[in-house]
This record gives sequence, C-alpha cells and structure tokens, in this order.
Amino acid sequence: MAAPSNTRNRIVLSALQLFAAKGYGSTSVADVRQAADIYSGSLYHFFPGKQDLLLAVLEAYRGGIRPMLLQPAWAGVKDPIEQIFALLGRYRASLLQSDCTYGCPIGSLALELHEPDPPVRQLLAQNFEGWIDAVEGCLKDAGNRLPANIDRRELAGFVLTTMEGAVMQARTYRDVRRFDGSVRQLRKYFDTLLGEASRPAQSRKTRIPGATKKRRKRK
Repeated sequence: MAAPSNTRNRIVLSALQLFAAKGYGSTSVADVRQAADIYSGSLYHFFPGKQDLLLAVLEAYRGGIRPMLLQPAWAGVKDPIEQIFALLGRYRASLLQSDCTYGCPIGSLALELHEPDPPVRQLLAQNFEGWIDAVEGCLKDAGNRLPANIDRRELAGFVLTTMEGAVMQARTYRDVRRFDGSVRQLRKYFDTLLGEASRPAQSRKTRIPGATKKRRKRK
C-alpha cells in the first residue's frame, strides 16, 4: 500500500494533469480517482471537496514554478534578457508538442473560473505574481542595459500579458505563428529599449506624444 504522502501527491498530480487537459469544470472527482488509481475513501480523506483539490493543485504550481518551468527554460542561458525569451520559448515548445492545444494552466483556470472564491483567486494571483517576480528579476539583472525610467515590474507584467494572449490566439487558430508574431513584436520593443539605453544621454531626450515644440517669440 502506498504511503499517505505518496497517495496525496499522486492525487494532486492526476488532478493537475486533468485540469490542464480538460478544464476544472469538465473534470469530475471520479475522473481524478480513476486517474490516480485509488479508492474514493482515500481521495476524500485528503480532499473533502473538489475545491480543496483545486487549491492543492494551485499550491503545487506555485511551489513548482522554478523546478518545473524556470530551471528547464534557463538551462545554459546566462543573459537575463535572453532568459525572458527562453521562457517564452518554453511555451512555444509546448504549443508545438501539443499541436497548439496547450494552454497556460494558470491562465486557463483564471479564464474558466469567472467568479472564484477568495482562496482560489488568491492562489491564482500568487501564481501570476511568481511568474512576474521571475521576469522582473531578469529585468533587474539587465541593469543599465535598459532605460532607468522603465518600470521593471510593469514591464514584467506586460511580458506575462503577451505570453497569455499569444498562447490563447495560437490555441484558437491552431497556428503557432500567432504566438510567434506576438513574441516577435515584444522582441522589437526590447530591442528599442536596449537601443535607447545605449545611446548617449544627450540624445535620449524624449518628447510627450502629441506635444509640439514652443516657438521662440521674435523680438
């Protein structure tokens, strides 16, 4: 007989895979029990309700972001800017392997659960924050290669938004080119930022969009 901790882990892993493949609403407790190959009593011993199981899955994602996602994506990649695009490349690989049916698990759950209970919403937010934290860390490591006036936290959030939207479009159209196009535009934006930061300070004067220079009054 499997140890309790192993049984619990097997239940969580089975639920994690089913929620990602079928969605939370379309996955029944019976589906999880069958996938984990356990008795009903064992499942309800650890998880009295389906939401308890969802919380455990979200906690597993939160704790696994570095070993399951970041470390594999960043293996051998030292440049912090390239680490960001290597992370996006990890999602692209998942799209290719799944014929563009893959969806970011946290993003998919957030879209599916329109009005989640506070504990669920909190864990969804914590998962997004963990992703943003990782990208923000890359942006901070880039140092003065990026303009000093760039809000690195907001830029990290923008990278997340690009990834989620690009994955959603690739899944909808079943075409990885939708993902590639979004990432290509993001790369161009980063190239612009890197170019701006590398220019001499005197040539970096920015103008407010729509503003016009004041003409000197003739004496």
